Amino acid sequence: MAETPVKEGSQSEENWTEVIEPRSGLLELGLQEVWRYRDLVLLFVRRDFVSTYKQTVLGPLWFFIQPLLTALTFIIIFGNVAKIPTGGQPMLVFYLAGITVWNYFAQTLTSTATVFTVNAQIFGKVYFPRLTMPLSIVLSNMVRFAIQFALFLVVWLYYYFTEDTLHPNAVLLLTPFLVILMGLLSLGLGMVFSAMTTKYRDLAMLLTFGVQLLMYATPVIYSMDKLPAKYRWLIVANPLSPIVESFRYAFLGTGLFSWGQLAYSATATLVILLIGTISFNSVQKSFTDTV
Repeated sequence: MAETPVKEGSQSEENWTEVIEPRSGLLELGLQEVWRYRDLVLLFVRRDFVSTYKQTVLGPLWFFIQPLLTALTFIIIFGNVAKIPTGGQPMLVFYLAGITVWNYFAQTLTSTATVFTVNAQIFGKVYFPRLTMPLSIVLSNMVRFAIQFALFLVVWLYYYFTEDTLHPNAVLLLTPFLVILMGLLSLGLGMVFSAMTTKYRDLAMLLTFGVQLLMYATPVIYSMDKLPAKYRWLIVANPLSPIVESFRYAFLGTGLFSWGQLAYSATATLVILLIGTISFNSVQKSFTDTV
């Protein structure tokens, strides 16, 4: 069989399904590429659920048990022993309001902060947009938040129809915005710490301890209107505080709500997200050499 001659200087054309090129911009998120890998994001979300409650007796029931047990602990320690006022609100619904939003922030932050070290083997073997991993963490924890938010609504509706202490207001309409703001804030902080934990593993343990302390600098177990005015600015300086306080104010009608403080939280979130994006993009190029 005669071979077909190849003309000198001609090149065979190859059709590639994926061309991997280095990123040049530190602010480039590559959201278009992430969208093409959306099935992988959903796969990671499913993996998070399966791995979290695999080989557990109660399984997904822990979504409800964990916030309820935490709220009961707060009722005993902070409500009955420390006598921290709840503004005349039922203690269960008061503490659940803070716990529901706090859990979403804390779980997303701690999981995103170790995304490089925990998934180093996957990153080193297979190519996919690195941003898909932290985004999947934000989404999977948002599903968890939705489940715990449903639990909060059940408790809230019970007290709303049985007692005359809850006074919901128009701030309720901001709930989706508050959730998105909290997700972006935890994502930005998580990406900052994920960049640093590639070189300094101790930061992961320090962050776990720091998140526990941060809860006391956030109005989870108290309302900001009960704080002395001279110390209130320290709590307001925490960009998470206006988000938690606005969420509680929307459903319970007690506490403080300020458009200025909420605008400060939104601005701080965007700045932190910007810093996180720069840190994440600068590290993802060479993190396999240090992890």
